[in-house]
Amino acid sequence: MSTEVVKKEGSLNLKITSKSYVKPDGKIGKKEYQLVTFDLPYLAFYYNQKLIFYKGGNFEENVEKLKNGLGVVLKEFHQLAGKIGKDEEGVFLVEYDDDMVGVEVVETVANEISVEDLTVAESNASLKELIPYGGICNLEGMHRPLLAVQLTKLKDGLAMGLAFNHAVLDGTSTWHFMTSWAETCSGTPSTTAPPFLERTKARNTRVKLDLSLPEPNVPPPSANGEAKPESEGLPPPPNGGTKPEPVLREKIFKFSESAIDKIKSTVNQTLPSDGLKPFSTFQALSTHIWRHVTLARDLKPEDYTVFTVFVDCRKRVDPPMPEAYFGNLIQAIFTVTAAGLLSAHPPQFGASLIQKAIEAHDAKAIDERNKEWESSPKIFEFKDAGINCVAVGSSPRFKVYDIDFGWGRPENVRSGTNNKFNGMIYLYPGKSGGRSIDVELTLEPEAMGKLEQDKEFLMENII
Repeated sequence: MSTEVVKKEGSLNLKITSKSYVKPDGKIGKKEYQLVTFDLPYLAFYYNQKLIFYKGGNFEENVEKLKNGLGVVLKEFHQLAGKIGKDEEGVFLVEYDDDMVGVEVVETVANEISVEDLTVAESNASLKELIPYGGICNLEGMHRPLLAVQLTKLKDGLAMGLAFNHAVLDGTSTWHFMTSWAETCSGTPSTTAPPFLERTKARNTRVKLDLSLPEPNVPPPSANGEAKPESEGLPPPPNGGTKPEPVLREKIFKFSESAIDKIKSTVNQTLPSDGLKPFSTFQALSTHIWRHVTLARDLKPEDYTVFTVFVDCRKRVDPPMPEAYFGNLIQAIFTVTAAGLLSAHPPQFGASLIQKAIEAHDAKAIDERNKEWESSPKIFEFKDAGINCVAVGSSPRFKVYDIDFGWGRPENVRSGTNNKFNGMIYLYPGKSGGRSIDVELTLEPEAMGKLEQDKEFLMENII
């Protein structure tokens, strides 16, 4: 839900107190960065939303500190203060110039709501009101800021809602930026490498796409926060725009360190004889979720189910790119099997499928995928992840609970509703640290209800 809609309808009784724009400190001049094959498929996704809660502190002072730090960190991350454009040949790029408006910062107040009221397991309409740019397509970055921040004053803290244009950066780059911003604000000596901005080092194929938005007299988002279709080049609205979207539930399941260790040790009890390595924590947890979600969906044995993971390709491409590569350097990897096979076999079966798919996605496979896409570009919608899918975005490797701007670590970190569909998962490290992991899962209500009663999934009986 956008801030404009929140002001009218917000059940939190949010009051917008300020709207401003933050630009990089100092002159940078005109810059252009070509969007490459790794970026372009996300033009029809929505902005990537994050929500972070903090307790305590003086709201006004914290906001001033955040804005000042943002101006400093944007000197290096100035792409986020630019916009999406096209060159004379119709190739998409990120443009920056000193006369652009910069990053949008909206300040709101919800004095009656505490942090504890909002750090709930299940998402609700209230949480959506705390994050800007709900239902806004990345292509709208041609006319909107590429980063929008909503800072909400709570009874005992601050809610930070963020919307990043997903055509410009992936999760690794998102948390690289957030870490750098926090270090700037907290006054700690910077330990994070500056962003590597040369996208064409990863892929230099110039792909022309026939996508465009009309000039800025575009209609506003509709009342439910969904962006209205604004271009013939974009995919049509779901169901042709005539039927309502299916109702989904979003919930966080917390897996303790001991639960994660048990899941991993169970799947590694009997290793396959076909030369596979021991299964990683990610592979073990992924097959655990995949199997139990498939059971909760009550699929027929012959029904296909797809596991999709968005893999970081920074170290997989040739030559490898630095961890600080700024942009999208991910690709979706798909694994498919029959629901009956997945449930009838022990967890090693699903884990081996996932591991083989990940291991096979080397530089050659990445190059072949890129060439195939470049020869016939297809702009996917965010939910084109496969039938009966379980799709994993984000990573427990992202140190989201280390984002300390100088007044303490977050109380909770989660995603917004954008880009979520039946079977979408975001993995975060658990707040308790160690090997604990939070699983943010979106499912149809009936399947979610069954999963909530699945003691084996919940790992309730671990000793």
